[in-house]
Amino acid sequence: MENCLFCKIAAGVIPSTKVYEDETVLAFRDIAPQAPTHILVIPKAHISGMSEVSAENAALVAHCLEVVALVARQENLTGGYRVVSNCGDDAGQTVHHLHFHILGGRKLSLEMA
Repeated sequence: MENCLFCKIAAGVIPSTKVYEDETVLAFRDIAPQAPTHILVIPKAHISGMSEVSAENAALVAHCLEVVALVARQENLTGGYRVVSNCGDDAGQTVHHLHFHILGGRKLSLEMA
């Protein structure tokens, strides 16, 4: 998608602080972190959100989750971490490209927004 922020980051048009990259997935540090460790994991292919997950792209989404676990180990989040994926405007999704937030590095609150 030509106007998608995360597609531009995945294409290298907009710089990011990468922590992992392969042919299909990119992980990079959030520019407005909500925890000491706040990393986004995205598929390079545009999927607008969880509501677009299908049999055709499920393997890619599963690979994103494999990368979440790999990055959490790489970041030494041994005490635990949270994985969040907002879906839709009412849930707070501001970039309509599927992404998973990895939040950790401190004890996280149990409160939900």
